[in-house]
Amino acid sequence: MNMDYDLFMQDMLRQARSEMTENGYEELKTAEEVDEAFKRKGTTFVMVNSVCGCAGGIARPAAVNAINYDKRPDHLVTVFAGQDKEATAQARMHFGEDHIPSSPSFVLLKDGKPVAEIGRHEIEGHDPMSVITAIQGYFEDFCEEV
Repeated sequence: MNMDYDLFMQDMLRQARSEMTENGYEELKTAEEVDEAFKRKGTTFVMVNSVCGCAGGIARPAAVNAINYDKRPDHLVTVFAGQDKEATAQARMHFGEDHIPSSPSFVLLKDGKPVAEIGRHEIEGHDPMSVITAIQGYFEDFCEEV
């Protein structure tokens, strides 16, 4: 039974990761990768991924669909809470003192500094379209036309 659970979880993790990478998000797995990615000029949209139901049913679909917009970030990245713990902790350090760690969540950076954030409380219990609208509102405010 335990082996079946482990296989199930590994399959779920692969699926959650590939959903993001297959749609243009760069996966950051180490603290060093986070530091390098967050040094980039321009806008960087960060998805803090997780395996919970609101990540699979709301956050990942919103992250994938929100980028189909006239304005979008220069860089799309993701860290995986609970899996790539070092990378996630490093990303959260960059998000600032006022950041409340949650997963899933989204943070928009401009020149490495956080300018907008959508926490789990704004994802869980909401429909994907309202999350997409919130993300695109931040793209409208901070990103350039593609």
